[in-house]
Parts: sequence; structure tokens; C-alpha cells
Amino acid sequence: MAKELRREIGTFTALATVMGTVIGGGVFFKTASVVAANHSANMTLVAWILGGVLTICAGLTSAELAAAIPRTGGAMRYLEYAYGKPVGFLMGWAQLLVYYPANIAALSIIFGTQWVALFHLSSSWQLPVAIICGLSITGLNFLGAKVGGSVQSVALVFKLIPIIVIVGIGLFAPANDPIQWWPITTGDHLNWGTAFSSSLLATMFAYDGWISIGNIAGEMKHPERDLPRAIVIGLAGITIIYTLVNLVFLKTLPIDLIAGNQNAAADASMKLFGQFGGKLVTIGILISVYGAINGYTLTGMRVPFAMAAEDSLPFSKYFRRLSRRTYVPYFAGTVQFIIALIMMLMGSFDLLTDMLVFVMWCFNCLIFIAVFKLRRTEPELARPYRVPGFPVIPLIALLGGLFILVTTLVTETGLAVTGLALTLIGLPVYYWHQHHPTVE
Repeated sequence: MAKELRREIGTFTALATVMGTVIGGGVFFKTASVVAANHSANMTLVAWILGGVLTICAGLTSAELAAAIPRTGGAMRYLEYAYGKPVGFLMGWAQLLVYYPANIAALSIIFGTQWVALFHLSSSWQLPVAIICGLSITGLNFLGAKVGGSVQSVALVFKLIPIIVIVGIGLFAPANDPIQWWPITTGDHLNWGTAFSSSLLATMFAYDGWISIGNIAGEMKHPERDLPRAIVIGLAGITIIYTLVNLVFLKTLPIDLIAGNQNAAADASMKLFGQFGGKLVTIGILISVYGAINGYTLTGMRVPFAMAAEDSLPFSKYFRRLSRRTYVPYFAGTVQFIIALIMMLMGSFDLLTDMLVFVMWCFNCLIFIAVFKLRRTEPELARPYRVPGFPVIPLIALLGGLFILVTTLVTETGLAVTGLALTLIGLPVYYWHQHHPTVE
């Protein structure tokens, strides 16, 4: 039985995992939520820009821990190192139970929705297509890390095609309505503060996924060099891409046709390129979503594997199993897909994405605090990369994270409480397993 993961992931695959995981359904489908929150072109663009700045600060901050603690398991290992095993376990538990399955489920649902719309199928096909999509990606990743990484790299190249086409043509196309950058306003009868906070919150799912690169640090050839490079370059590029894509949408369609319309990207493509060209762009968007699901599948199944390697989970002997030929944690991947399947049957895109964003930003804030904590308690810790602009950039990341948490608690209390409850269930599981370590 194989015991170690192979170090075979290079710079481009690492960068492709960051960009490929982040660029997916969010940029095309969360625009509807952002615009619905404010009914304002300039506030929409500002929200996307600030969301990108916040994410870059978060990425720059967390990269210090990722480079200093380049172990498979990613953020879970940073928290364990800084706060102890129970907190690290909770992070891994939340990723296993909520974060990765919810991402896979939400994006598979979107894939099914867009597939049905593209081929004019009955809506009854939406769920079967979503399930087939998620299942096929899990199967591909069972063929090995190289296959999963190759799918990620290929998907990145292909998914950039519709983005380049939309931005390249759309920026020079006649505007439907001129965009006024100042003053930053909202639609009629909307509270400015509520509209802005809801808009920024909605962008967070589109920017999510950046921290997943830490999960494959144990399989990277040079994590101390490639990890921060992939995060910083990837997120800066993504911020520019997102802003330009949204600018094109706002130039091409009336604001009322974007708000709440998850087919806005397809509608804008049809208007820019005609029926046939619009369909080609929509196919590119489907490839983008497929690549994003692959990124979550690739990195997600390594979390329970890393936990089980230290016997942290019940049934650890199964979760730490690697296939003999491909060295892939196949049992962990199977469990991940089963949870995602249940979520597909029970959830919706916005519900799943809002819950996972809230839960993960709880842990993101702990990661930002850990950078300050370890700078003080372990100044001699080897840090191949140090966050620039310390302490300003980590403070921006932390304050932004707290803003996201407070906003969610106030506006979506039930959803936030549900996410916290699912996470905190991990504590009794952890302590039970500590007292029954031989129970498998």
C-alpha cells in the first residue's frame, strides 16, 4: 500500500490550480447577485475591485504560512500549528463536510442549469446533468494527480478563451448605457450601506478558492518558491479579469436584465456575437465551470487524507488509503462526492455558496491572526516568504474578513448559524475519536 504522495506538481500546475479554481462559475453567475443588491453599474464595479483587493491582501497574508508550513492539508495545518490540533481539526472538518462538497455541488448545479439552457432541454435534465458532471470529474481525478493537474491546466487555457473574447470585443462595442464612475450610487429606494455590503459579500464566492493551493503543497516540487508566486500572480490577474468582464456585461445589457439573471453572461454573449457565437462562448463558460469543479475535487480529497494520515478522523484507515497505481486518496474522494451529491439533491446555488463563504471566512480570519501570533511567538521560524507591508496588509485582510462575517450574521442569520452548527459538530467528533482511537 502506498504511503506517500508524489512530489510532481510544478509552477504552471500550481498557478493553474489557483486561477482555475477561482475562475469558474462566480464571475459569470454571481454578477446577477451583485447587481441585484445595488442596481448600480458603478457600485457593482467598485465591489468587484474591492473584493479583489481584499482577496489579494488575504492571499499575500496566508502565503506566509503556506510557505513556512508547506505540508499537505494546507490551511488546516497552519491553524493546527498556531492554535493546536482541535482548531486544525475543525478547519479540516468544515472543509470535508461543507466547503469542498458545497463548492462541487453548487458549481455542478450551475453546470446543469447552463447545459439545459444551451441545448434547450427540459428542466428535468438539470439535476442528472449536474450529477454526471460531478461524477465524471471525480473519476478523472482517480486516474492520478498528473491527470487531475493536466485537466486543470487544459481547462485554464480553454476557459480563458471566452473571457478574452468577451473582454476583447465587448470593451470596444457600443455601450448600452454610459457608465458614470462618480458618485457611487445605488438604485432607487435602496440603502447605500446595505447595498454595498451585500454587493461585496456576493463577490466573495467568485474570488473564493485561492487558499486551496496550500492543500497540494506536499505534492509540489518547490513549494517555498512556487506557492506564494502562484497565489500573488494568480489573484492579481483574476481581479483584472473580473473587473473587465463585469464592465462588458454592464456596457452590453441594461441593468435590469442583469439583476438576478444567472443567464446574463449568455445573454450578453448572444448580443455581442449573435446566436452561434453566443453559444460558442457559453460552451467556453461551461468548460470554465468544469475546470473550477476539477480544482475543488483535486484539492478537496487531499484534506481528509492528510487528517487520516495522523489518525485524526474516525475510519482513518480508509481515508488514508491510496490507490496502488495512481497514489490517489480514492476513499476520501468517494466520500467527498457522496456529500456533494446529497447537497445537489437538497440545496441551491446561492444557498450553498453563501454558507461555504461564511464558514471558510471564519477560519480565514484565524489564519490572518495566526500570522501576527507566530511573528511574535516564533520569530525564528523559517519564512521563505514574508507578507509585504506588514502589518498593514494583514490588517486589511482581517478587517475585511470580519466585515464579511458580521454582514452575513446580520443579513442571513439562519444560514450563518447553520454553517456554524455543521462546523462545531466536529468538536464532539474530535474528542470522541481521541478517546476511541482504535475504533475504525
